Amino acid sequence: MAAQTDTPPSERTRVRRLAELANYEHSTLYAIVDSAYLCHIAFYDEKGSHCIPTACWRQGNHLYIHGSNGGRLLKLLSGDVQVCVAITHLDGLVLARSAFNHSMNYRSAVIYGNFERVTSETDKRGALDAFMDKLALGRRDEVRPGSNKEFAATTVMRISLEESAAKVREGGPIDDEEDMSIPVWAGILPFIRTQSPPITDQAVIVEAPLYVRQWSEIRANFSAD
Repeated sequence: MAAQTDTPPSERTRVRRLAELANYEHSTLYAIVDSAYLCHIAFYDEKGSHCIPTACWRQGNHLYIHGSNGGRLLKLLSGDVQVCVAITHLDGLVLARSAFNHSMNYRSAVIYGNFERVTSETDKRGALDAFMDKLALGRRDEVRPGSNKEFAATTVMRISLEESAAKVREGGPIDDEEDMSIPVWAGILPFIRTQSPPITDQAVIVEAPLYVRQWSEIRANFSAD
């Protein structure tokens, strides 16, 4: 997918390898983030380099994470450390006629900057409500809400999406002209994320709500448009 603009927000977000696959539009970035439930946060401290997976969600132009107040990752991020956050969706294996022309179709995003704590009680509760809505819209109206003690023990952090870049590859193999006559199959082996039928906990005595019953009928929207 060609980028709609070739202007990155910063030099460290400029895509140099296969720059034609770069996309610096917020709409593309948001679609990639919104399709993800996990991100990977890379950082460096006195013990070396680390890359930690964690749950994530988006509100406006920020990516949010949460965790226990005593968690090592949250405590370290509170120290204004520079991080790089990555999200990747694999959409297919691209098989070409030449070994070195094989590729993958994917949608990826890389975010640079610093995390900041969400300190307002109202904003913190609103962010956690948004996380519940991402998991299952309507769920938070049915379950026990978090207690004051649980909220007090939880840290919510966010990072601006302003210094970010997306990279998207789609389509079939790109072969050299001299390889086109090789008698071998070429094309795409797609990957599609599916939602399997729900598995009910044995202690449940109520009927499954609509969003649960429809879980395996609704495919996630992977469009980057």
